[in-house]
Amino acid sequence: MSTLQRLKVSSNKRFLIHEDGTPFFWLGDTAWELFHKLNREEADMYLRNRAELKFNVVQAVALAEFDGIATNSAYGRQPLKRNEQGEYDPTMPDTDGDDHYWAHVDAVIDLAASHGLYVALLPTWGDKYHKASFGKGPEIFNGENAKVYGRWLGERYGDRSNIIWVLGGDRSLLTRNHFEVNNGLAAGLREAVGDTQLITFHPSGNTSSSLHMHDEPWLDFNMIQSGHHEQVRENYKHMKGDYDRLPVKPTVDAEPAYEDHPVNFNASRGYFDQADVRTGAYYGVFAGGFGTTYGHHSVWSMTTEPAPYFIMTWQDALNRPGATQMQHLRALMESRPYLDRVPDQSLIAENYEGANYMVATRGENYGLIYSPNGIPFRASLRSLGGGRITASWFDPRTGEYSAIGPVTSNDGEATFVPPTSGRGNDWVLVLTAS
Repeated sequence: MSTLQRLKVSSNKRFLIHEDGTPFFWLGDTAWELFHKLNREEADMYLRNRAELKFNVVQAVALAEFDGIATNSAYGRQPLKRNEQGEYDPTMPDTDGDDHYWAHVDAVIDLAASHGLYVALLPTWGDKYHKASFGKGPEIFNGENAKVYGRWLGERYGDRSNIIWVLGGDRSLLTRNHFEVNNGLAAGLREAVGDTQLITFHPSGNTSSSLHMHDEPWLDFNMIQSGHHEQVRENYKHMKGDYDRLPVKPTVDAEPAYEDHPVNFNASRGYFDQADVRTGAYYGVFAGGFGTTYGHHSVWSMTTEPAPYFIMTWQDALNRPGATQMQHLRALMESRPYLDRVPDQSLIAENYEGANYMVATRGENYGLIYSPNGIPFRASLRSLGGGRITASWFDPRTGEYSAIGPVTSNDGEATFVPPTSGRGNDWVLVLTAS
């Protein structure tokens, strides 16, 4: 059983914290098909790797996207029984026998906890209530059976301190039933777990949960899916939109572009790489996110047969450069005072546009500016106070610092030239006031 601390929202409503009040930086990984496709040994291999790379959240789905209702798990079991009409019924989870589908989910959740990992658990992928043109379905949910299913899940997993509930599942909400399903799931979960576990919502691409769900009392924090459409990252715009909303709620980009994902879902346009992944992560965090989620196209899908769309096996993808580099962002943010951090574009005296756009954040006595391509820039030092300011460069690829030294400025501004420039040569300017 999990010994991890439960999570809650900080008093300023901007971050997640542990029960004891210490900060929690969300470093997630998408493993949507984890329960459906992997056996216990494979799941342990995956979870161990993610823990070693300093991830602390894995995002996974109970009723999975790849025909997760009608096709078997690695142990030959399905999650639901059929009712008298021959339809898969979410009020009838199949728990017959010893090694049923949900026993496997139990075991993997507990394995995650043993590795220090939280599970952001989706009760269902969105195609089970909104098939759309690209889903498998079948559509089996309405508001009433969703509430029953949500309550059952809450009763089963309410004692796990490493669970964060995630509704939605990559679907837009277009009909009344779409809203009733998600509100039904939330109502059932809340009946079972009260406020002991957090609940959020995973939206469709290029949007945030705040679009439809921000004012729902069950929504503890917002989730963005900035998505996989355009190579030039602009997720800082989504983040600012959430950050400025009232009432204040924390927000995180839980699905920026995946590494080795075809650009705009079209392999002929090439693939997002480590530079894209890092830019999306630093943009999201510096613009106000309480963390970020990494994803690899072959890992979320647990691909075993590579092809142009999924270009390698999930095992080969585990240590791709972007995956190994995410820990440096976590280390950077955890190395400084945490709960007073705010996004602050006033640190940048003159910004660039498009692919060279820079994003800044600061705390009480420090400032961080992210330059995605290492272009020289001018920084404004005024918001850091009038004390002595020292500067250094932080390398997002290695996590190493290189000192610049004291900053001299007569007018409150100073020019900085990153050590290298060009695509993939992103740098963080670290300013420290004393």
